[in-house]
Amino acid sequence: MTVKHLDLLTLPDEINIKLPASKSISNRVLILNALAYSPYDVQNLANCDDTNVLVKVLNSNDRIFDIGAAGTSMRFLTAFLSKTMGEWTITGSERMKNRPIALLVDALNSLGARIEYIEKEGYPPLRIFGSALLGGEISMNGGVSSQYISALMMIAPYKQKGLRIKLTGNIVSMPYIHMTMSLMKDYGVHVNFEDNVIEIAPQTYTPIQFRVESDWSAASYWYEMVSVSGKSKVYLEGLKNNSSQGDSKVAELFGQLGVNTQYKPEGVVLTPNNNNVDKFDFDFVDQPDLAQTFAVTCCLKNVQFHFKGVQSLKIKETDRVAALIHELAKAGYILHEPAEGELAWKGQRCDITAPISIATYEDHRMAMAFAPIALLQPINIENPQVVSKSYPGFWNDIDSISKKTGSL
Repeated sequence: MTVKHLDLLTLPDEINIKLPASKSISNRVLILNALAYSPYDVQNLANCDDTNVLVKVLNSNDRIFDIGAAGTSMRFLTAFLSKTMGEWTITGSERMKNRPIALLVDALNSLGARIEYIEKEGYPPLRIFGSALLGGEISMNGGVSSQYISALMMIAPYKQKGLRIKLTGNIVSMPYIHMTMSLMKDYGVHVNFEDNVIEIAPQTYTPIQFRVESDWSAASYWYEMVSVSGKSKVYLEGLKNNSSQGDSKVAELFGQLGVNTQYKPEGVVLTPNNNNVDKFDFDFVDQPDLAQTFAVTCCLKNVQFHFKGVQSLKIKETDRVAALIHELAKAGYILHEPAEGELAWKGQRCDITAPISIATYEDHRMAMAFAPIALLQPINIENPQVVSKSYPGFWNDIDSISKKTGSL
């Protein structure tokens, strides 16, 4: 096991960070570009595991694909390969083999696909017999990963009958569905979404030239740094105002936790402010990937919190709710689950387990969200290489600011 040791970090007065491109946009556009049979390469793709896996598979002549721990790739490729003529096998890491995919497979099979489980029912690896899909109408629980819905949406224009999805229950991660709709529109396909019903008629994608914007979820860790330290001016390149990324909500939310955001043509500037709430309550149903960042931030700033809408965190790279409870206890904070889909901290403390060593559970966001603890006390991050999933240069950026101040 490798370990990243972070001694007491000190931030310089000014920091310039070139953020990675949006993983969510990159992954969707790669699928759309392939469906459009586009002659253009997508510009400024994210350099991360999910995106690199998609690039490799979409440019491969192989029929057996090992996508490792890339969950988005598993979901998007399962749908994509189901309408691509041929017999395909898709597998992944041991963790991936324990991440459920039955909801997507059942939906695709009901629309005319033929997908079989090779080992355990309901889980990868999968054998996919790609063919033209009939399409039609399905009902789907909106309370699970929106990637299932996006995967079905993107291949819908090529179904003979198109696709009508009726979403039931509470819909999580709605901004990601809207992102998929927006990108499909960029490629010339109309999507109708009213009264929790998505309708996509048979259509054809139009090839376009596309450049991916920077990643707002990656920006969240620098917001956390400014919030916890209460100092530094941080320039984050490539972020857009009015972005289709749901995680752009981070700018508004950190306004309550001591960070101002100023929009510039080339990105944003973060500076500290004195606006710190006594208690932070928020429903993360539309921004689940921000929950870890805010849980750690609130604890470090001694701000009690009550989160709702975190039910989808249990089916991410790890059970992120359980991971947060366990790892923050090492740093002296006692979190609990008031109800299903909720997480809270009422200010309860416990003894610190020193030296603090944070397990990352093959989860990139665990590594990055916990790194700012080093602003207050030295820590170890176990298996730090997990950041390659979304932000491969994260530790290089941390090391670069540390060298400027002599920390680390």
